[in-house]
Amino acid sequence: MSIALENVLARAGLKADANEFLTLVEDAARRLSPPNPDPSHYFSPDQQSALTDAGLDLSPRGEGEPDFRARTVAAHAVLADSALSVGQAAEMLNVDDSRIRHRLKEGRLTGWKDQGWRLPAWQFNGAGVLPGLETVLRAVPDDQPALVVAAFMNTPQSDLVISDRPATPRQWLLAGGDPEQVARLVATLGSPF
Repeated sequence: MSIALENVLARAGLKADANEFLTLVEDAARRLSPPNPDPSHYFSPDQQSALTDAGLDLSPRGEGEPDFRARTVAAHAVLADSALSVGQAAEMLNVDDSRIRHRLKEGRLTGWKDQGWRLPAWQFNGAGVLPGLETVLRAVPDDQPALVVAAFMNTPQSDLVISDRPATPRQWLLAGGDPEQVARLVATLGSPF
């Protein structure tokens, strides 16, 4: 199993050994939700009735049904594994650790605390930060988790076109695209359309 997992991690470009990655997966699963939550417990009786009338099934997941959490757990584990520590980010940017923490406080970099700061890799371009990053980060709604923002930044958007193809916001910024366009799109995260 670990050899197969190590092969998958290597093909995906992740620099983690199988045991470390499995620990990340276990941690992500533990943090998300109970293994088989009863959706009806999240709603009042009136809300349950309205949702059921609209055709939603609020029953717990059946024994043979796939676990809907698997994709999210894997994505969270990859995000955590590829994230940089403050020290790694400082080394990459050739600055002192305190400068990274200062940028985090000012919203010029983004990250989350998990036994110290973790900074998602999508915001860096090798030797610096993504062009227009500050403009984009100012527009991210406060209630959006790091996983949602990372998914957005790495998913092609039909409004961002490079060479007649939808580009990811990250690709768009790396190609010199207007960060205001990405900011307008990221500002809608979590908004119903």
